[in-house]
Amino acid sequence: MTTTAVAETPATSKQPEAIEKISLIISKGSLEEIYPGLIMANGARAEGIEVNVFFTFFGLDAIHKKRQSKIKVATVGNPGMHIPTWAGGLPGVSALATKYMEHQIEELDIPDIPEFVEMISDTGAGLYACLASVDLFKFKKEDLIDEVEEIITVGEFYEMAAGGQIIFT
Repeated sequence: MTTTAVAETPATSKQPEAIEKISLIISKGSLEEIYPGLIMANGARAEGIEVNVFFTFFGLDAIHKKRQSKIKVATVGNPGMHIPTWAGGLPGVSALATKYMEHQIEELDIPDIPEFVEMISDTGAGLYACLASVDLFKFKKEDLIDEVEEIITVGEFYEMAAGGQIIFT
């Protein structure tokens, strides 16, 4: 049996570069769609990674003063619920699923959405609202939580994200 040694070349020994910056896009307004982005933002900040979070469409609910604490689990058409679509639309199913999920989140000592967003902002992450979505829903800056740095265009978001990773949650 003959073995051939493979010479290590600079291309094969090179380690991937560390991620230094991420820009997350949160576009959906349900509990199970907002939390992954917040968890990723928080984890990145804990690793010293620069983070910008761009809230667009229904994801704006996570930073809307009156809606932020009323976010529910989407039960209709949600395959992760493992229930028929029609059952997800029955009265009380969404409220029940939301209470269950909130209880599970609390048991894991994960903050609720308002506290989590504030905590992420306090770590130095940038929070931004999408101008097109703000205009679409006829929101004003005053409708959004104080931690939102600016309402920006998609182009401004891309400029801000340059040189980093963009993650759509």
